Amino acid sequence: MTMRLAALMLILSASPALASSETAWQQFRQDVETACTALAPTEGQTAIEVNPFGSESYGAALLITTLADGAADRYVCIYDKQAGTAELTAPFTPPQDVVQPMAAPAGNVAPIEDTRTDAHLVKP
Repeated sequence: MTMRLAALMLILSASPALASSETAWQQFRQDVETACTALAPTEGQTAIEVNPFGSESYGAALLITTLADGAADRYVCIYDKQAGTAELTAPFTPPQDVVQPMAAPAGNVAPIEDTRTDAHLVKP
C-alpha cells in the first residue's frame, strides 16, 4: 500500500507541469515580457518577441532596439522560471559573413542567363 501511495504522489506532483493551462502560459509570457522590458535599453525604441514556452528551466525573449540613426541592436533576454529573474545579453554584433548582392554589369556586358532546370529534382 505504501508503494502505491508513493507512486500516486509522484504522478500527481508531476501533472501540473505537464498540463499547464493556457491561462498559466499567458501569465508566463507576461512575466517574461515584464521582466525583459525592465532591462531594455532606454535609447531608441525596443520591440520584444517572447518565445511562447521557453525551455524547461528558462524563458527567452528577443529584443530589437532601433536607434535614432536607423541602426538596430539585438539582445536576448533570459528569464529564470524558478527565480522569476531575467538577464539581458550584450548586443549582438552584425554578422560578418553577409553576402552582398552583386552589382549590375557595367557597359554592354549581357547578364548570364540561367539555363538550369528543376529536372535534377524529379525522381524517375
